[in-house]
Amino acid sequence: MKTSIKTYNPYNGNHLETYTKDSKSVIDEKLNLADSTFNTWKQFEIEDRTGLLQNLADEIYKNKQGLSTLMTEEMGKPILESEAEIEKCVYLIDFYIKNAEQFLQDDIIETDAHESFISYDPLGCILAIMPWNYPFWQVFRFAIPTLTAGNVALLKHASNVTGCAIAIEKLFLDAGFPKGCFQTLITDHETIEELMANDIVKAVSLTGSENAGRKIAELAGKNLKPSLLELGGNNACIILEDADLDQYIDTMVKARMQNSGQSCIAAKRFIVVDAIYEEFITKFTSKVETLNYGNPLEEETTVSCLAREDLAEDLENQVQKSIDLGAQVKFGNQRDGAYFQPTILTDVTAEMPVFKEETFGPVAAVIKVETEDEAYKIAANSRFGLGTMVFTSNYNAATERISEIEDGGFFINEMVKSDPRLPFGGTKISGFGRELSKEGMLAFVNIKTVYINK
Repeated sequence: MKTSIKTYNPYNGNHLETYTKDSKSVIDEKLNLADSTFNTWKQFEIEDRTGLLQNLADEIYKNKQGLSTLMTEEMGKPILESEAEIEKCVYLIDFYIKNAEQFLQDDIIETDAHESFISYDPLGCILAIMPWNYPFWQVFRFAIPTLTAGNVALLKHASNVTGCAIAIEKLFLDAGFPKGCFQTLITDHETIEELMANDIVKAVSLTGSENAGRKIAELAGKNLKPSLLELGGNNACIILEDADLDQYIDTMVKARMQNSGQSCIAAKRFIVVDAIYEEFITKFTSKVETLNYGNPLEEETTVSCLAREDLAEDLENQVQKSIDLGAQVKFGNQRDGAYFQPTILTDVTAEMPVFKEETFGPVAAVIKVETEDEAYKIAANSRFGLGTMVFTSNYNAATERISEIEDGGFFINEMVKSDPRLPFGGTKISGFGRELSKEGMLAFVNIKTVYINK
């Protein structure tokens, strides 16, 4: 068994750091520290917790450039996108500073009792298993509401962003959070079963693949512990005949190519009505051709390599199998190491991998349909359920079809995205539970009924 984790820059293959894995005794120490810290942290007034959140925001801004560079070096994200991710974390923190007290206040309920209300009590130590594609945002959107509700957290981050994981723990400590409030575990997935069985761990939050979700759900069920799963996506982007392409084509390209296509909520299936199909293909291709590949640390770079070479190889296989089944390459489809060229495939049908599977990279699968009804029917034909986007000038008509889509999100004339003010999550094999907004703050609390008679 390996006793260390090595991180590499996916753009140039350079070795970044070697980290020693936590031994069993170190993990036990962290678990015990989390348990003891919870007993004091849960007693903090909400205003004291939000005061520390302001310190945290200040620390993040103070270290913005270094954190952004670390993120880009570890997983290849273009530097401007890394900086935007750090800024979004601060926006998230500001949202909960302003709203935490309201979200967590007791709800008075009129009953036959002298007094009755709902109290929201923290559960304890929550385990977070987080992915590499948004190494700061994914962690903070879990951690900020969870800790502010009075819980403590243990983070098992993806191994290729171990430096980011350690940096996040340092941010909490430097902001003045009690030691043990937020801790990073430098370990592998083999330890998760033991962690889930430990009585100190009260619940788990996972953002990851369908397979990882099934394993975590099984462990959570086996140990009777709450779980929140945000898994993969295969989002549809419906372009109707009356869509304003000149206004929204940049949004459509960003919806697929942002983060070099490595996003669960990216637009992956572009379902285009025949009347606007040729115009869409021309304008979409023209924009994709202008994407600038290069060193992700350079501000001119708009699309970079994938986070690992094996991910690019997996994507290449999905594309090739789809081509073998009849898909046509309109643009792209070249791979060089971890880099996969932005690619547009046409003549895509439902049996192809690029239609029915999640493609985690810059590949746009385009499906031509005759009618609006057909577009919605094909969009709903998915095992996934994160989000759907519709581009149309008749947004009132689009709102009439919201119930036809079972996804966790329905966006009209906008790409699917997460916003601290709105709940975020999926249905079907995209998982269950909600992050962000009030729902995210209440994801790991005991919703307690209190009933008082004189």
